Amino acid sequence: MKNKLPLLLLALVCVAVTGSARSADEVDEDNVNIRATIQPGTYTEKGADTCIKCHDEDDVYPVFDIFKTKHAQQGDKRSPFAGLQCEACHGPGIAGPEAMAEVIEKGGHTGRVRPGNERPPIIAFGSTSEVPVAKQNSMCTNCHQGNNHVGWKGSAHQAADVACASCHKLHASPDPVLEVKTQAEVCYACHLRQRAEFSKPYAHPVRFGQIGCSDCHQPHGAIGDQLLARPTLNQTCYTCHAEKRGPLLWEHAPVSEDCSLCHTPHGSIHPGLLTRRVPQLCQQCHSQIGHPSVSLTGSGLAGGSASALLLGRGCANCHSQVHGSNHPSGVKLMR
Repeated sequence: MKNKLPLLLLALVCVAVTGSARSADEVDEDNVNIRATIQPGTYTEKGADTCIKCHDEDDVYPVFDIFKTKHAQQGDKRSPFAGLQCEACHGPGIAGPEAMAEVIEKGGHTGRVRPGNERPPIIAFGSTSEVPVAKQNSMCTNCHQGNNHVGWKGSAHQAADVACASCHKLHASPDPVLEVKTQAEVCYACHLRQRAEFSKPYAHPVRFGQIGCSDCHQPHGAIGDQLLARPTLNQTCYTCHAEKRGPLLWEHAPVSEDCSLCHTPHGSIHPGLLTRRVPQLCQQCHSQIGHPSVSLTGSGLAGGSASALLLGRGCANCHSQVHGSNHPSGVKLMR
């Protein structure tokens, strides 16, 4: 009975994966056939069954959640499980002559090796893997060559030798980097400065899970700077802030040139994600001569009641349409 227990467990696993139950005698016959026909450097005939005998929910590397993802849909020919199953990504389970003794003993499993034996070169993924990042990523890009990944070659992440599996978790459902609420935490693992900026008093609501990094950035490569989702910064901002796009009768020059001249996108200590407080921000371009634009002096408010207008919203107390105006009398952006 003790020797039959692993076979019974394998039969239960087969029911979960294939939907059809097989008896312990049939499973034992399959194992005999595999041991007799499998050759070094070849793919196993058992597919995922060989792997999930050990990689269950209690293992250090559980894999059952992959059956909830698109990668493990046998009915979809684009899915790895429609072909070589686990080995479609991890390579042949039988890697060399030195693994054959273990294959014969364990029915095709090469994931665990005896002390002193060299681990077979099965492809492992992630930042801690000894497999070169280029080799890891090639297993992904063999299939993922669509529009969303066409810019990967030569991109900042590819140049930095970032592995796909450093961001994506294929055996998790859902993949944290594909979920808006958890995506930022994945990015923060490398982008620490951005984590700090999003914690400032005024920031885009990333930390509240309302938008994700990929709403503005294309991590797989882009034609613009900073991996922006659109060719320019302004076009990226207009995705949400369409009312600032224009065209406007009276335009504010820096608005149409570059949003970052006045705003910092990730977070700021100033209202409206401004780079500086007004009126100091406005005075970087606009002269103070002939205009009540100095709010404070050493003795307090300067210029009487006119200077008081610079408090609160500052220049925007009067020039409320700071992004531009369509009003016939809006040349001063006041209406």
